[in-house]
Amino acid sequence: QNNETVKNTNALELNEETGELSRDYFDNANAFKIYAMQTELTSKFNTGSVAHQLLLGFDLQRSTLEGFFKTPSDAFDTSVEDRFTPSINIYDPIYNQRPRPDRSELIFLRDDKTTVNLLGIFLQDQIAITDNLKFLISGRFDSVTQEVDDKLNDSEISQSNDAFSPRIGIVYQPIKPVSVYASYSRSFAPNSGILADGSLLEPTRGTQYEVGVRTQLNERFTATLAAYQITKTNIATTDPVEEAFSIAIGEQRSRGIELDVSGEILSGLNIIAAYSNTNAEITESNDFPVGNKIPNVPQNQASLWTTYELQSGDLQGLGFGLGFYYVANRQGDLENSFQLPSYVRTDAAIFYRRDNWRTGINVQNLFDVGYFATSEIGRNTVVPGEPLTVVGSFSIEF
Repeated sequence: QNNETVKNTNALELNEETGELSRDYFDNANAFKIYAMQTELTSKFNTGSVAHQLLLGFDLQRSTLEGFFKTPSDAFDTSVEDRFTPSINIYDPIYNQRPRPDRSELIFLRDDKTTVNLLGIFLQDQIAITDNLKFLISGRFDSVTQEVDDKLNDSEISQSNDAFSPRIGIVYQPIKPVSVYASYSRSFAPNSGILADGSLLEPTRGTQYEVGVRTQLNERFTATLAAYQITKTNIATTDPVEEAFSIAIGEQRSRGIELDVSGEILSGLNIIAAYSNTNAEITESNDFPVGNKIPNVPQNQASLWTTYELQSGDLQGLGFGLGFYYVANRQGDLENSFQLPSYVRTDAAIFYRRDNWRTGINVQNLFDVGYFATSEIGRNTVVPGEPLTVVGSFSIEF
């Protein structure tokens, strides 16, 4: 269960020459409850020389989301001079300018309760043909019903959807340290968003293909290289015009490769490294140009984290860590009207462990680099990254 109430000013339009940023206000309250149950049965058996690991299960879920969205009647009309919330100049800000106290000026854009009931049944069989050749075959059936009680318009709407989602995989080991794999899967998930016309969004459906190779050079060092394609339809996103509601991207496709390396390369010296190249774009849409890139998804991203811990002597257990995190430039919105620049962030750590206790200091953004972490609903809601941050920790294992 989660109850959340947000009372916030909202950035509307920025005059980049003068620095004047118009703002408005909204009240947004949500009460979220979820009840879930999952049961699984497993069995291991052989059919001749073929080994099976059978999994049968089902899950039930009921969730309710009740809330409202209130804003002034002149919301999003940037021509209004005497707004509910005063504007602010980003070059010469005057803080503590509060919204007008008269809440009677606020009107409801939404006031509703959404109930989702989901039943899922799944069956999976992991089949070992030989010691070095294994198959995975599974299927899941979902039935979901969504109901919306619109208190503002005194109306009710509902929709029901059923879906079968298969998954197939194969793993082959030509030699013991090397595993080559391939998989195909479908996915299904209901959307909780509501369109501005009051109708429900159709569920999100996805298809994924993946191939890869995994090597285990020794018990403490592994490397994985994978290539994939994920296609999803009806992905919900905030309506850029009426942010109390949602819209759906018709179809989004992501293609890419990922490389992950982790393990102990020398006694006491550990490394975790990752690189990804991703091409995420809109492939079908009625609202945005086909070919536009998905916001906040960099084409290139890489990270490296290393730690060294002294293995002997009076300072045994003392360790140091150093890491780098690189993110390439990314589109800031679905219209691709602006980009968030690339950045490199450096993290560091010092720690000490003895017997069953450990203490440490982690430093995030060591050189206090200014960067933008993400954008939420376009250019006026870009979120800066955290500055230099020092976090201490102490833990005991019993």
